[in-house]
Amino acid sequence: MTPDPIGVQSAVRVHRAIGEIGKAAWDACAGQTGDPFVSYDFLSILEESGCVSARTGWAPHHLTVDDEAGAVAGVMPLYLKSHSQGEYVFDHAWADAYERAGGRYYPKLQCSSPFSPVTGSRLIVRPDVDVDEGRSALLGGALTLCERLGASSLHVTFPVEDEWRWMGERGMLPRQDQQYHWENQGYAAFDDFLAALSANRRKTIRRERRDAQDGLEIVALTGDALTEEHWDAFFAFYMDTGGRKWGRPYLNRRFFSLLHERMADKVLLILARRPGGPWIAGALNLIGRDCLYGRHWGCVEDVPFLHFELCYYQAIEHAIRLGLPRVEAGAQGQHKIARGYLPSAVYSAHWIADPALREPVARYLEREREAVESDIEMLTEEFSPFRHTPDPPRDGG
Repeated sequence: MTPDPIGVQSAVRVHRAIGEIGKAAWDACAGQTGDPFVSYDFLSILEESGCVSARTGWAPHHLTVDDEAGAVAGVMPLYLKSHSQGEYVFDHAWADAYERAGGRYYPKLQCSSPFSPVTGSRLIVRPDVDVDEGRSALLGGALTLCERLGASSLHVTFPVEDEWRWMGERGMLPRQDQQYHWENQGYAAFDDFLAALSANRRKTIRRERRDAQDGLEIVALTGDALTEEHWDAFFAFYMDTGGRKWGRPYLNRRFFSLLHERMADKVLLILARRPGGPWIAGALNLIGRDCLYGRHWGCVEDVPFLHFELCYYQAIEHAIRLGLPRVEAGAQGQHKIARGYLPSAVYSAHWIADPALREPVARYLEREREAVESDIEMLTEEFSPFRHTPDPPRDGG
């Protein structure tokens, strides 16, 4: 017989550093998710490296709730934000409109894994604890903290769908967007995936891979195979690409050393170079329980199709090898569809204190959700590279 779920106390505690909670207590809740982005190691690395702090506009205000015996029963990764950078769910227009009308949008509270547009649990309750009680205590605590700090709003970004619907039923404003994910349909090898595509797409991908790999050595590194020399090279790629995309990259060199020290077994770093030469490009992935997460890419030499090879095709190959059911290759990019990454819904939930802002945002989000759902359906139907009836595996197409 399954034991009754454990109840929680109503009091919620606020922690200005994840270290105040401790690895054992945090991972007793978050470890069961299999998600590296909400693990104690990942979030503590962000804080210890200085990437996440009050100075960078990400002041930790993590929440915990205890069970009846006084042990941590639920956790919520929460930050007091002085800007809207590094979130990938864009509310700049809301901030601009509110401040033009005389309001003060910042600070705001942000529940997320910083700099990570990755779906995962946000109201994280220990597996033996009553889920509804734990979530209610954490969300209620976040809203109370919002009021006490004078924050304009609370934003929960990239929650799992079940949490998103639960929050919507409790008055949070639901928002929907899309990313492009690859799904493993039981493929035993990359050629099995190719066999599921139309003949034209299959040939195009083979040509792109051939051109990208021509004259290059491509290696995949994880665990003990990683060295600081690899991270030096990748950091140079990250800074070059991040500087051009965002102006100021979010992660510093110490972050990658700590990632190597504490999470090397969760890292898949794919690097390319000409034989005997320096590394010229790389893609960083994190390995979850049921997903390979593509996070960062960079290069110092322009090689045709190398971005597709390192970020998309290599990720598919290694997801198949690892038996993972999914690859999430980051935010945005309709070009991913032609490479087997189909539109998938992602979610966020928002609470805005001032009705003068909340009501127009609610109307906007209702129209936006309808447009996103329509867009996902249209893109899948019109641009999917998959055949309606797949070829047999390993054909020579």
